[in-house]
Amino acid sequence: MIHDHSVQMTDLPGSELDVSKIPGHWLLARLGKRVLRPGGLGLTRALLDGLAIGPADKVVEFAPGLGVTARMILQRRPRCYTDVERDAKAMQWTARQLPPNPNISVVVGRADQTSLPAASASVVIGEAMLSMNTAEHKRLIATEAFRLLRPGGRYGIHELAVIPEDMPADQKHEIDRTLSSVIHVGARPLPATEWRALLESVGFRIVTIVYAPMHLLRPVRLIQDEGIVGALRLAKNLILDSAARRRVLAMRQVIECYRQKFERDLHCRAEGLGVRLPEIMQRRCGRVLFFPSPGGIEPDWRLGPRAHPLMVAREPMVSDPKGHVHGRPFPIG
Repeated sequence: MIHDHSVQMTDLPGSELDVSKIPGHWLLARLGKRVLRPGGLGLTRALLDGLAIGPADKVVEFAPGLGVTARMILQRRPRCYTDVERDAKAMQWTARQLPPNPNISVVVGRADQTSLPAASASVVIGEAMLSMNTAEHKRLIATEAFRLLRPGGRYGIHELAVIPEDMPADQKHEIDRTLSSVIHVGARPLPATEWRALLESVGFRIVTIVYAPMHLLRPVRLIQDEGIVGALRLAKNLILDSAARRRVLAMRQVIECYRQKFERDLHCRAEGLGVRLPEIMQRRCGRVLFFPSPGGIEPDWRLGPRAHPLMVAREPMVSDPKGHVHGRPFPIG
């Protein structure tokens, strides 16, 4: 549960748009929802715990939204924090939510071209934004995150993943098209293998992948993320606004539709393998990282699109005698 921070409708990006046209995440914010990340607060906490942000860290966050994660980061007292937001209106709103401090800055900029100095951060984090970009922009943003990080830095993302890994291309395109049509933002989630390949292609080494169900609009998740008062506020606003209610119900229907569509297929796969896979773990330094599921509950592997945070570490870069630059393994814990 999070503390309530008042959101005036006129403060939000897209507030001038009709309910039928506003992007889905800003519609939910207009209705009073504070946690807009697909895997909820539990997954964001797991991501921040894994990144192990401390007093020595310089943190850059891409597209902070309503600033919920920013406030969670600042509770860990990093050396400095920079928020990069491309929307000027969102930037102004986020700046008002953060405490005045010379080590905290909020700037207008693009995640794929921040203009921040190279190797100036030890942690870069981005949630629910790569999934909304094309393949080329995903690569450019990941490349920019790598450029910003000093050797040994950590990059954490919290995005939508598609299950199963070998889903046919036409079904993935169907998910992209249908999600995009109801949230009014281009949605392009990837299987975990493609997220991994994307990040490794720009120089990162994968440390951990954690899954959680995409239960953004389910009652239990709403109470977990918003608290009882926040969930009731959202319910009241939905009851009073019939146009917004139709939009939100359409978004929820699409998510549930894909869960039911892949339920039988994934159940058979799990039975055939004889295993359950609540997490994918990456071995490092002779031991295995283990992240329990949010709230101690094993994730439901029946959903089509689902959220996961994925943590990666930048390899230190060295030059050989000919001046070529290479990455090399290094211990990170």
